Amino acid sequence: MSAAADEMKEVTRMLREEPMARHTSWRVGGPADLFCAPRTVDALAALLRGLPKKTPVYFLGLGSNLLVRDGGIRGLVVATNALERELRLVDGTLVRASAGLPCALLARQCVRWKVGPAAFFAGIPGSVGGALAMNAGAFGGETWAAVERVETIDRRGERRWRARDEYTVGYRSVQGPAEEWFLGAEFRFESDPAADEMEIRRLLAQRAASQPLRVPSCGSVFRNPPGDHAGRLIEAAGMKGATHGGAMVSPKHANFIVNTGGATAADIEALILKVQEEVERQFGVRLEPEVRIVGEPKAGDVR
Repeated sequence: MSAAADEMKEVTRMLREEPMARHTSWRVGGPADLFCAPRTVDALAALLRGLPKKTPVYFLGLGSNLLVRDGGIRGLVVATNALERELRLVDGTLVRASAGLPCALLARQCVRWKVGPAAFFAGIPGSVGGALAMNAGAFGGETWAAVERVETIDRRGERRWRARDEYTVGYRSVQGPAEEWFLGAEFRFESDPAADEMEIRRLLAQRAASQPLRVPSCGSVFRNPPGDHAGRLIEAAGMKGATHGGAMVSPKHANFIVNTGGATAADIEALILKVQEEVERQFGVRLEPEVRIVGEPKAGDVR
């Protein structure tokens, strides 16, 4: 079979009405009209080139930090976890990592290479692409602090490298060219001779002690407001342990909403709103969601 035929075969591996509950860390979400997990960037490029211009496109990493409504997603979801992975040391302190790579793997390899600071990536429960899209952070570190340039792909299937200064980066926010998605990045770290895997183990133990890792969640739900912590405000408002349907504000960490079993996306979204309203009523602070909410409500759901 020719390379072109192989590519087209890859492109046609499209699922219809794929339940997004299978692909999100909350284990909720209605069906995507179209779902594809290409294994090569060439196949992805061909797929994007062949899409009707009006078809919405959503890129998906490990499905954390994402709430898909129960009515599902109109358009195409592209899962990056099947794409070929790249993780290499380009020179002494420059690391190249592909979008589908779990952040935990990036952290561990950087520690082995004695470059950093990168151990904090172990605390990000997602992929490099997702971390780039939202400037994810953990343990005081942020993704874009070390970004030198990123590789992207657009709807025409064209790939390009863009410098960091082509993006506006803030706390848990990144703005750049429209309808371009991250394929990977180059991170400029510093030499870190003291880097040790024990540091990653310590951070992960700290995370396990303070966060509800054994039940489905999305990670932190709300951004920390300036000078404060969302979890503190939620707990002070008496919302720790609050429920709506199968969704609950975690008794272990108030900035986590967990699926206790049988929760719907509507339950989670309603609890998010309830928390926002109660914190604002008591403290005058409107918490902004860190989680990305996409898709349509199921018929009969009220937003």
